[in-house]
Order: sequence, then structure tokens, then C-alpha cells
Amino acid sequence: MRIAIHAFAGMSMFHLATPLLVFTEAAEHGPAPDWHTVVWSTGGEPITTAEGVALSLLAGAEAVDDADVLVIPSWPDDLPAPDPEFTALIRAAHARGTVVVGLCLGAYPVAASGILHGRTAATHWAATRRLAEDHPSVTVDPSALYIDHGDVLTSAGTASGLDACLHLVRRRLGAAAAATVARHMVIAPHREGDQAQYIETPVPAADDTDPIGRATSWALANLGRPLHVEQLAEQARMSPRNFSRHFRRVTGTTPAHWLLSRRLDRARTLLETTALPVEQVAAESGFASVVTFRQRFAAAYATTPSSYRRRFA
Repeated sequence: MRIAIHAFAGMSMFHLATPLLVFTEAAEHGPAPDWHTVVWSTGGEPITTAEGVALSLLAGAEAVDDADVLVIPSWPDDLPAPDPEFTALIRAAHARGTVVVGLCLGAYPVAASGILHGRTAATHWAATRRLAEDHPSVTVDPSALYIDHGDVLTSAGTASGLDACLHLVRRRLGAAAAATVARHMVIAPHREGDQAQYIETPVPAADDTDPIGRATSWALANLGRPLHVEQLAEQARMSPRNFSRHFRRVTGTTPAHWLLSRRLDRARTLLETTALPVEQVAAESGFASVVTFRQRFAAAYATTPSSYRRRFA
């Protein structure tokens, strides 16, 4: 199998090294001695990475012509629109049966090529809104570590590229081969959870002169107690109906969903920074019962509170 990996000036070495490492390990230590990787740039020109390392002797775009897999491991942070020639290259490769892989921000040019039209994609959580806005025909899943359609694979940010590449090894060579590669790389062959575990949920600035800011400040100071929309509306000196409408306009979500997110944020902080029992974490975060807490936590982060603590404490 021939794997063509795209490189561009200013990309990080980690993003480039991720597919190179996984697929080279599959060739050297797994049952895939005929897997070959080639790094290419537009025109075959040398590039300098974000870390200042110069890379030369790169292949040109012709490396994609006979590739079984095309990997676009990243894209510039400001998400410029790819050149028409680049998106045409992606479409042509896909039409030939080449599997197209967009890792992290590399999902952006893949979406721009049109091969994800009407489908779901993943990308770094910080770019999900931009990807969805620029390509409304693509459904962006902000929580997925990677999404595989068989012919197109996209992944979330940075280390999720390792998960996606290992998944490709698993799909092509089996679970045992993926486990062998993961063992040599000293990483888990399959990570538990999803991208949501790593997202920092921003809290709107609390301005006490603003009714919504006044209500959210009060709510954050009282998360450990039962809270209802009526109480927040009272703090804002508004009717519950008017408050809910104004709250959605300011924050983009409902008061109930905002409260749940803040409770989960509090719980994550307690799990990361304290040794409190899960039952106490649930109580101090304002959940009515530990059962409800576990259910909400699992629904939001695809893992249990205990597993989350083991990973992040």
C-alpha cells in the first residue's frame, strides 16, 4: 500500500510525524512490509516547519497519482480556502478509489473538495464552528475523535490523528496488528471517550450590570444547590419567559443546557484536582443523585467519572 502524505510550509512537525510514525511502525513491526509512505508538497518544493526545521527532497503532487491513501495531516491555522488545483487533486484521487484522510485541520480542505457533501466530519474542536459555517453541506461532529466513512476519514485535533491512523491500521490489518503498532509506540490501541473530554467550555463574561451576567454570576456561585429558570430570572429581574428568550440570544443556548454544562465543568474540575468521592463530586456540582451524574457525564464525555479522573487527575 502506498500512502502519500501532504506537507506545507509552516505545518508542525507533530502533525507530519503522526501518520509517518504509525504507518512506518506498521511496516517495520506489523504484518505490512509492503506499506510505503511518501511525503509530498505542491510542486515538490522544500518546506520549513513551524519549528524551523527545513525539509527537502520532497515528492511533488504526482505522488498522489498511484497512492492508495492520501493523508492531509493538517492545514494552516487561519483556514485559508485551498487552491482549486488542490481540491481537484483530492477529488480526482477519491474518484480513483484512493482513501482520503484529513487529520485535525486537514479535514478543512477535504470538506472544501466536496467529497464530504451530505456526510459527517470531525476536526479540531476549535475549528468545528468555522468548518460548519464554511461548508454547510457537511455535518460537523464536535465530539468525535475520528469519523470513518470507508473512503474518507477525518479526525479531531492533534493526538486524535494517532487514533485515526491506528484505526486505519486496524481496519486494514486487524486488531492484533494495531495492538502491535500501539505497543511499540507505547500508546493505547483504542482510546476511551471522545473529543469532548478535552474541550474547555467558555463561560460568558459575567457583567453584574447586565441582567444575564448578574444571573449567571449568581448561578455559578450556587451550583451546588438545586437551580431553576425561575430563580435565574428573578436574579435578572425578568419574567422566566423573557429571561429564557434573552438568555438564548446572548449565550446561544438555553438556561437548562447552560446550567448542565456548568455543573459538568465543576465536576470535571473536582475530579481533576481533588480526591473527593464521586458521590460528593456529584453533590457539590449540583446533581440530584450520583446516578443522574454518571448518566449525564457519560452522555457528555463518553466515559465514566472514575475513568476521567484516572486520565486527567
